Amino acid sequence: MVSSSRPAPAASDDGRSAAVFDLDRTLLSGASGPILSEALRHVGLLSGSTSSIESVAFGIFNLIGETWPSMLVSRQGARAARGWSVELVRAAADRAAEPLRDAVLPYAEKVIEEHREAGRLLVMATTTPEDLIRPLAEALGFDDVVATRYGQRAGHYDGSIDGEFVWGKGKSRAVAEWAFRNRVDLDASYAYSDSYYDVPLLSIVGHPRAVNPDPRMLAVATLRRWPTVHFDVPSGVPKFAGLEPQRVLLMLAQPQLFPWMRLDIAGDELVPRTGPGILVANHRSYIDPIVIGLLLAKVGRPVRFLGKKEVFDAPVVGDVVRALGGIRVDRGTGSDEPLKAAEDALAAGELVAMMPEGTIPRGPAFFDPELKGRWGAVRLAEAAGVPVIPVGLWGSEEVWPRSSKLPNVTNVLHPPTVRVRVGEAVELKHRSLDADTKRVMKAITELLPAEARRRREPTAEELARTYPGGVVPDDLDEAAGHETERRPGTD
Repeated sequence: MVSSSRPAPAASDDGRSAAVFDLDRTLLSGASGPILSEALRHVGLLSGSTSSIESVAFGIFNLIGETWPSMLVSRQGARAARGWSVELVRAAADRAAEPLRDAVLPYAEKVIEEHREAGRLLVMATTTPEDLIRPLAEALGFDDVVATRYGQRAGHYDGSIDGEFVWGKGKSRAVAEWAFRNRVDLDASYAYSDSYYDVPLLSIVGHPRAVNPDPRMLAVATLRRWPTVHFDVPSGVPKFAGLEPQRVLLMLAQPQLFPWMRLDIAGDELVPRTGPGILVANHRSYIDPIVIGLLLAKVGRPVRFLGKKEVFDAPVVGDVVRALGGIRVDRGTGSDEPLKAAEDALAAGELVAMMPEGTIPRGPAFFDPELKGRWGAVRLAEAAGVPVIPVGLWGSEEVWPRSSKLPNVTNVLHPPTVRVRVGEAVELKHRSLDADTKRVMKAITELLPAEARRRREPTAEELARTYPGGVVPDDLDEAAGHETERRPGTD
């Protein structure tokens, strides 16, 4: 089960509510251990470089999560730290806070912020020693930490554990005690964790969430109907065996699987390999999103595609598009929600793809050398401060014209060529949405072949291919005028 809903409003006056987050494999994709160990080495509390045994242990943890033997070893950490200076450990924690903060999964911060806005207390509950993790919690704006505390004497650790070893049932007891002290209503609270050993913790709150669950946690969450979420992909996007559907499709998306069209791709090196960006392309065919997907498969990056609501509302197809991380756009409402969702994706360091024309132009507009676009991409780039990368598509209408319900998959002997060209990021002036949109559309036009920039009269057959069902309206001038008036508007 996948939860795509936002956290509910905070508890009533009967008591405060909280959102409790595990750390390793929940807020982080893996273990915090390597970063903390490096910081401890820097202050001189650990010697030498990372051992092969340590690397293997962290690797196993990242792959399958907590195990009873690994946590038994963790419990002995208090003895291993005996004699360590508390001041030096806290210095190491300060040093580790920034790299740990950078390692927090992108969509975790959005969930944290939603709970903060709802007025909930934010609590980090982790087995990791409190002195090592509190600076990270403070950097994330958490209100408190429930973590294992090592016993101290005269400024040094004495080898004991002060209170609960915050793991398994011990973690649930520690959180319950914290909630009692702070007058927090657990029935109105949330808890997030990946580990089967945190089932006791998730069981004491009213809103449990399994995050990137290990196999046993997934089984429990399925049986108990607990929502399953992933903080490295947008809300509503599932994962299977650790992979989101789009990642799987990217691995499978090879041109050889589309023998009824040839791809001519150039400039793919201009697509950022890391970090956020907005891909903008012209729209000529229903198959254009697949063509963009094949471009991204070559690059090796998923993309969040903004698409019109009709696609998302279609049976089966709509569910697939959502699972692939698509963003639904209903132009009729004028809502900013799609742009906000796209902003979230960009803030998470992802690529967003848009077709500023909004729809495939019909009739004479399809052959107009001057591309006309909406302002959405420019508004988004201005708000997020990210580059806009133009993509010119040509020939895709030969594979799947607007007049056809399905692509022509039988033409394998003489498949049409779909030309894809990627350009340098567009230099936006951020003074006028209209002027910057024209710059974007001009950049796309310059990537098209010379014939695209020549004005000509289309044949009757060519016009028919630009209309659904191949039916040209009786009053072509009026239909073309209506289309032209509708397309250049704002989102």
